[in-house]
This record gives sequence, C-alpha cells and structure tokens, in this order.
Amino acid sequence: MGAVQDILGRIYAYLISLTMAETFSFDIVSEVNMQEVDNAVNQSLKEIGQRYDFKGSRSAISLDQKEKKLNIVSDDEFRLKAVLDILQGKLIKRNVPIKALSYGPVEPSSGGTVRQIITLQVGIEKENAKKLVKMIKDTKLKVQAQIMEDQIRVSARAKDDLQSVMALIRKAELHFAVQFTNYR
Repeated sequence: MGAVQDILGRIYAYLISLTMAETFSFDIVSEVNMQEVDNAVNQSLKEIGQRYDFKGSRSAISLDQKEKKLNIVSDDEFRLKAVLDILQGKLIKRNVPIKALSYGPVEPSSGGTVRQIITLQVGIEKENAKKLVKMIKDTKLKVQAQIMEDQIRVSARAKDDLQSVMALIRKAELHFAVQFTNYR
C-alpha cells in the first residue's frame, strides 16, 4: 500500500506543478554608483591640476554624496564647460550614465567665479514611472507592470515577453537613465 501512496503523491505533486505557472520578473531602476562618481571626480581634479590651460585657474569639483550633488566652480563659463567636458568623459569611462545628471543653471559665485550644481538622479520619479508603465501596457503583451517606490517591477509568464519589454525600453527616447536588475 505504501508504494501506491508514493506514486499517487508524485502524480498529485506533478499535477499541482502544472496548474501553478511559473512567473518571471525583472525590475527597472535608475541607479548611480556613487563610488564610481567619486573616482571620476578625483580623476577629473587630477587632470585639471595637470593641464596647462587650467594653470592659475580656480576650477574645482566637489561631490556631496549624501545630497547626491556635484558642485562645479570655475573662472568663467568657457572654463566651466571645459571642466564639464573632462568630468563627463571620466564618468563615461566609468560607466556612469550621463542621463542621470540633471544640470542646474550657471550662476555667478563669489570672487568673480561661476558655478553650476549638478544633481545625480537616483530612482525613477512617479511621473516617469507612470509613463513607463503606460508604455509597457500599450504593447498589449501579457505582462504586468507595477510601481514599487522608485522602481518598476515587470512580471510575466513568458521570458520572451519580458525580453520584448526590455528591448522596447532600451529603444525608447527616455530623458533619464534606466537599468534592469533582479531578472528571474
């Protein structure tokens, strides 16, 4: 009798596994590696200190990691743009997305210098998240997208649908950086 119950138990477990479909998911996030930003700032400062066209200038870059802001100061707008170019080049080499930078206005600072504050955008804002969810739902694929604080979870029964959503988001002209994490 024990063998029959064992076989019936296995058949029951198999039938249950057929009825419970497995779902796959991934998260859409907007993250910035602050250590890489710090390294890029330090490399930029080193290059500014060594370049001949910056000799005697008061150009500086400072990073506030808690506020996630960069403060760039220089003698004039021309040198400020040159400092920005150096910084952007270092960020690109370190795989920090440039779309994650939100540029403030160039404003006069003390001592005849100019300054610009750049905010690092971490997390997807609610308005942008709603646009992404609407874009995903307009595809008519069998996927579910839900907003979870500053990220979006996309789930589906078919991995192909998830990969189609990823391709759609990569091709979209978004004004903020996105990454895909927790692909399961």
